[in-house]
Amino acid sequence: MGRRLISVVIISLIVMGYSFADDHDEAYELLRSGEILPFEKILEISRKQVQGMILEVELERKNKVLIYELEVLDKKGIVWEIKLNATTGAIIKKEQD
Repeated sequence: MGRRLISVVIISLIVMGYSFADDHDEAYELLRSGEILPFEKILEISRKQVQGMILEVELERKNKVLIYELEVLDKKGIVWEIKLNATTGAIIKKEQD
């Protein structure tokens, strides 16, 4: 499922005030500088919470904290929202969407 899952990921990188979707260099710099974890690590952490298909991923800044927000469709057809600290990988929130 790993490669297929990654291939269906729709990444919509949004940061308050400006969009990473138009500035991939900015997202790359955050990754390179260590301010955010690689997406592969975020997937590994989120899969421990909910197994399923990634529907959407956002990277946003809230109160100076970078957050990955994932929507995951599980095998029962339930959509889950998982928010993780993009720097540490800590789970901030997990709930049915």
